[in-house]
Amino acid sequence: MSKVLTERMKMPTQAVEERICNFKEVNLGYTLEMAQTEADRCLQCKKPMCTEGCPVSVKIPDFVGAVYEGDIPKAAKILKMDNILPAVCGRVCPQEEQCEKLCVLGRKEKPVAIGNLERFVADWERENIGIASNASKEKTGFKVAVIGGGPSGLSCAGDLIQMGHEVTVFEALHEIGGVLMYGIPEFRLPKEIVQEEVKALEKAGVVFIKNYIIGLTETVDELLERFDAVFIGVGAGLPYFLNIPGEELNGIYSSNEFLTRINLMKAYKFPEYDTPMLSLEGKTVAVFGGGNTAIDSVRTAKRLGASHAIIFYRRTQEEMPARAEEIHHAIEEGIEFLYLVSPLKFNGDSNGWLKSVTIQKMELGEPDHSGRRKPIPIPNQIEDIEIDAAIVAIGNGSNPIINQTTPDLNVNKWGNILVDSETMETNKPGVFAGGDIVTGGATVILAMGAGRKAAKSINEFLKSKKWNDNNNIVSLPEW
Repeated sequence: MSKVLTERMKMPTQAVEERICNFKEVNLGYTLEMAQTEADRCLQCKKPMCTEGCPVSVKIPDFVGAVYEGDIPKAAKILKMDNILPAVCGRVCPQEEQCEKLCVLGRKEKPVAIGNLERFVADWERENIGIASNASKEKTGFKVAVIGGGPSGLSCAGDLIQMGHEVTVFEALHEIGGVLMYGIPEFRLPKEIVQEEVKALEKAGVVFIKNYIIGLTETVDELLERFDAVFIGVGAGLPYFLNIPGEELNGIYSSNEFLTRINLMKAYKFPEYDTPMLSLEGKTVAVFGGGNTAIDSVRTAKRLGASHAIIFYRRTQEEMPARAEEIHHAIEEGIEFLYLVSPLKFNGDSNGWLKSVTIQKMELGEPDHSGRRKPIPIPNQIEDIEIDAAIVAIGNGSNPIINQTTPDLNVNKWGNILVDSETMETNKPGVFAGGDIVTGGATVILAMGAGRKAAKSINEFLKSKKWNDNNNIVSLPEW
């Protein structure tokens, strides 16, 4: 008999009229009954394509099956074998483009809500039995430096500590988590959840050193003098700008600065926290871009009191790279979308404050290298739109500090570190890299996948590094 399928279990959310006035999480999570009902939809395929679609190779049917059985500790244990940040990934991963996209059920019905189940399991573990730390009891004596406390660095550190190596993570900012802390709003990813998963790594033995800028405080070459291997996972935190006239006016932010002030430095609680923020109460705020960061920025502006929070995007909604769920939530929250427009210049008043933007109306032509149809200006279709503040969210590049202080490290013309795609090795012996600093801006889970791949390669590198102080070959135990 064929399995009788139920509809995909909807995620409960905060009421719109409430959530636009606070920074509490929008999605409220499944109950146990809801999670088991959704898990029952899984076909338990003999060849699970969903696992192949997961960048960190979570054993999805196994953990989903444990949820259906009601054995949530077992489900959590299965999840943590491959993903050290399940509560994070369950919230921010684009499952619809990865594991859920390959779900066999999705051919005829809506796919299993794998991300929602992952979130449920991780939250249940944290709230009921505490996050388990997976430290190795056998120590190898090798020391690895991880540069960057974001998703790729945390993933790499988590695997290396389980392999028995000593791991020290160096973070430039005053909190661990990278983009998870400074880039993703509280209403999508509560900071407490990130901090709890970091604490589990700390409990497992990972050492975290904050406010430590590799390249300035210490160079990569200096790290190599006291560590056996180095992983570079510093992300892509250098904002791109529009490079149009007037971009220097007061009231214009990069999304990096805007979200960092709000998320990491809690400017939305000023003066309780001493990071000021331009008041957006009753203002018209324009956000330029179509990715998740743009949606995060415009929804944040709405919560800060903007009367009009508007996305300006040069293509249409169909081409927007942002997650469909986030676009849906933004529309529910009253965010306005202006499609097929491109800014030409910002206009200011006599005091240097932004007052309007001049936009060019566009139409779509043939697809470009990204596969999306290229926007083309429509002749004589130009107009001024009054705005009080602008946030530029069109992507990020690599921070040049490490490249400038490690001149023998091979990078491409954009400053991304060049690596062997199979091993994540750079051209410098003992130095590995992964995440956005290699690929450019991508997703949390892809960065974590790169961190896991690098950890495996670092482990192999260290196993082959068999010498003592006299450069004589010695044997090491297998691990």
